[in-house]
Amino acid sequence: MVLNYIWIVFFLIAFLIALIKLIFLGDTSVFPALVSSTFDMAKLGFELSLGLTGVMTLWLGIMKIGENGGMIAIISRLVAPFFSKLFPDLPKDHPATGSIVMNLAANMLGLDNAATPLGLKAMKEMQEVNSKKDTASNAQIMFLVLNTSGLTLIPVSVLVFRAQMGAADPSDVFIPILIATFCSTLAGIIATSIYQKINLINKTILGYLGCMTLFISLTTFYFSTLPQESANTISTLASNVILFSIIVIFIFLGLIRKVNVYESFIDGAKEGFGIAIKIIPYLIAILVAIGVFRASGALDIFVNGLSSALIGLGLNTDFVPALPTALMKPLSGSGARGMMVDAMEIYGADSFVGRLASTFQGATDTTFYIIAVYFGSVGIKKTRHAITCGLIADLAGIITAIFVAYLFFS
Repeated sequence: MVLNYIWIVFFLIAFLIALIKLIFLGDTSVFPALVSSTFDMAKLGFELSLGLTGVMTLWLGIMKIGENGGMIAIISRLVAPFFSKLFPDLPKDHPATGSIVMNLAANMLGLDNAATPLGLKAMKEMQEVNSKKDTASNAQIMFLVLNTSGLTLIPVSVLVFRAQMGAADPSDVFIPILIATFCSTLAGIIATSIYQKINLINKTILGYLGCMTLFISLTTFYFSTLPQESANTISTLASNVILFSIIVIFIFLGLIRKVNVYESFIDGAKEGFGIAIKIIPYLIAILVAIGVFRASGALDIFVNGLSSALIGLGLNTDFVPALPTALMKPLSGSGARGMMVDAMEIYGADSFVGRLASTFQGATDTTFYIIAVYFGSVGIKKTRHAITCGLIADLAGIITAIFVAYLFFS
């Protein structure tokens, strides 16, 4: 229902702004731009879905090997105490637990191509115990918010773009991103727990969160002591070593348990193709709405209005030119990436705006894209408090990124 209203609002705002530009400014290019955007974004949505098919086929096949070989069960038992508190509606030792862990691990390592199919598999498994098939369950919402908060230990793509844009030290945003994305995730967990009446003042939850905080702090300290080139090399190497090691461990354990590894892979891979096809209409719908909203100039109007308001209040507005990246991130990952690159191109990769835009890019994830794809893959139409909690996490990440940027770069 919420997505329905958002979809309508995006189109109505885009139409009204385009009409005003045409009538009062004589801008004859705005409506062709809107129409062009609808076709371009529809094409992009289809291409993204098709491109996702191969990756999903691969990873769902690997996950099936892990499931049949017992590795998923081992992972589930390791995190069972924590997840039993955070996902109380999931049955004990449910297969979704392993998929959730693998998805979050892939996200933390910056491995987007691996994370999405694992997330879709987790959604499908949680849907099996969802009593209302068209309505998001508490477990599905908590999982989605953890994804939209974008917890990332190694923001490889951001570092690569900064290097390409000529940053003297591409990894100088590493610590700010880590702090911002952790605060975003924590805010998402707290907001969702309040909605779902989950008691976070629990020794199990506090123990796991405390260990995560310690691990992130040690990782932050380690990378902060490395030279620029070493930090980039080690972070990229670590991500890929861990990723391929997971594949090998799954296959090896399957062999030990005398599982037909090849047949298991084929069984899981078949699921990937079906899911990829199913998400096409949902993905196209949200991308087209975002495209016309951006093409109409609505986003620019919002940013300029916010800047004027802050100036009127006498506040520092140095961060405002970087805001388009932050505002675009919940709507479109590629759009936010474009905004980040544009900010670095105009202001410089090592400018305050360039660094803040990079921090925004790594602090959160594409909330509406994730909602459209993940919920769409299992036919959920009623999102309940998922969007609210996801946007709270985004807001926490944005605010933290601004404060941290002033602390580190101002």
